[in-house]
Amino acid sequence: MAQEHTTSLRLRLRYRFDNLVAGGTAALIGWLAVACLVVVVPASAVLVWADRSTPTTLSGRLTAVWVSVGQTLKIGGAVGSPLYVLASVALALVGLLFVSALVSLITTGINRRIMSLRLGHSTVLEAGHTVVLGWSDQIFPVAGELVAANANQRRSAIAVLAPKDKVEMEDELSTRIDDRGRTRIICRNGSTTDPTELVRVSPRTAKAVLVLPPDGEAGDAHVVKTLLALNAAVPEAGDAVVVAAVRDTRNHVTARLAAGPGGHVLCVDDIIARLLVQTARQPGLSLVYQELLDFAGDEFYTVPAGDLAGRAFGEALLSFATSCVVGLLHADGGVALNPDPGTNIGTSDRIIVISQDDDTAVRADVASCVDEDAIVTARPRIPRAERLLLLGWNRRAPYIVDQLDQYVSPGSMLDVVALDEGDGGGCTAATRRRLEVAFHAGDITDPRVLAKLDVPSYDSVIVIGEADPVATTGSAPPTDTEESLADNRTLVTLLHLRAIAEAAQRELSLTTEMSDDGNRLLAPAREGADFIVSGRLISVLMTQISESRYLADVFEELFDAEGSEFHLKPAADYVRAGHEVSFGTLVESARRRRECAVGYRLRAQAPTGPAYGLRINPDKRERVRLCEGDWLIVLAES
Repeated sequence: MAQEHTTSLRLRLRYRFDNLVAGGTAALIGWLAVACLVVVVPASAVLVWADRSTPTTLSGRLTAVWVSVGQTLKIGGAVGSPLYVLASVALALVGLLFVSALVSLITTGINRRIMSLRLGHSTVLEAGHTVVLGWSDQIFPVAGELVAANANQRRSAIAVLAPKDKVEMEDELSTRIDDRGRTRIICRNGSTTDPTELVRVSPRTAKAVLVLPPDGEAGDAHVVKTLLALNAAVPEAGDAVVVAAVRDTRNHVTARLAAGPGGHVLCVDDIIARLLVQTARQPGLSLVYQELLDFAGDEFYTVPAGDLAGRAFGEALLSFATSCVVGLLHADGGVALNPDPGTNIGTSDRIIVISQDDDTAVRADVASCVDEDAIVTARPRIPRAERLLLLGWNRRAPYIVDQLDQYVSPGSMLDVVALDEGDGGGCTAATRRRLEVAFHAGDITDPRVLAKLDVPSYDSVIVIGEADPVATTGSAPPTDTEESLADNRTLVTLLHLRAIAEAAQRELSLTTEMSDDGNRLLAPAREGADFIVSGRLISVLMTQISESRYLADVFEELFDAEGSEFHLKPAADYVRAGHEVSFGTLVESARRRRECAVGYRLRAQAPTGPAYGLRINPDKRERVRLCEGDWLIVLAES
């Protein structure tokens, strides 16, 4: 009962205080003055009466109390005639009002400035920085890769503009990116589709501008509007590299028109479809791309031709001990990957290499390390028809089918299992030349459906994201994004596929598409399995192109079925199995087949070894013993 009375009293006091505050400034000042007098006057009287040196008369003590009150409340406390006391109090009140107003103005100005900075509306005064427009999960791998790319620079900056609270952006970035090195990340709040707000991150003086696609169906339209706003904010063509990404292939042409001739627009659907197909037919290829696309290991660089000018491209392959030569960058900006070994290197050409850093591509002739006796000539392999299985169906599935049709041998078969059986979203037989496709209705998360397929009998299995229609079309909105729901179904499917593989005591050739790299860590699959994580892959591609614009053409050829691309081929087709040879010997053997060797993968270490047995760009003088089942990684035509 006493507790209820205390609570009721507290509520009544709070209610009266709220009414007091609602009464306005005058009421607050009056009550504040009364409260001060109630406290100060009795306290001053106690001090005066307790002081032994105070006057003994009542009038003297009252005067002393007045002096103490005046000094405490900063109203003078002067004594004398009534007119003198009144004038001193008036002057003290005027002075107090002036000081209070001055302090209030200064405080308000500082608070306004702090709020402006907190809102992120001030202009970034940087030059040579990287601008990131938009906010999505891709911002974290983009910022992380940019930090890694700028690790050897004395000073660098990343300016992020997004319609999000500045402090929230900074907190999220600091949480996800622990070590920023010497790179400063500056966040600004604003609409990326408003040219006046784009100025806040100084795109005119930037070295690169990255436009991230927001989540949702309208993300591509937002990218197009951002590119148009960027053209309006920076009407004249500058030196900045503009890189954007759209998800839907149908919006690719529109975005390229908005980006202008100097812009680079990546199509997520197209790139993911190509990589899924390449990796499905060559297990382990995703690990090669992971190694080459991020800035942590070896990546693409260009070096001057120097004394190699006028010589054949094939001679350059053994002219760098710690770098792998893979192509030429011509003076007009054109890129030639894996050109004919007899191609003449021009004086203005630059040599494209895979190296640990831009300063590790040092000339060193290593032709003497080639062991001629170990080189073999493999018999040509007869292409055979393949049986492939595609589990799931989404927007980019038709492009996967089209890409498979360009790679496989005639007579190959593709079985598609999806929630809804149909014509495959436009994949008609009239558009296919080599591949026969059969569609089957079924839930890929249902183990009974998978058990009927005889999964181990297929040469390769591809699992792609497929959203649950119950979750995405129900009356209540889903709590997760469509991509997250698709990843959830993919994880369930992988769990059942692992059980099937263990029961059959066979390792499945499995390639999986996911949207979130965090979900890949949860995947119930063998270590070193092939995962194509769309969000991270596009992020690192955008970052690579922003640092070196010629890489847009390099990646375009790598992902194209018509050009040169990476292959994992049996090492026994190049050198004698079981013999210890230098890597330079492997490079020379590949050169004679018009290929560029860039590394190898040891089968014995593939499941559990460091980097899953993968070695990119080893020293050409380094010796290795390759056995049956090991692979040589080469850049070659399809």
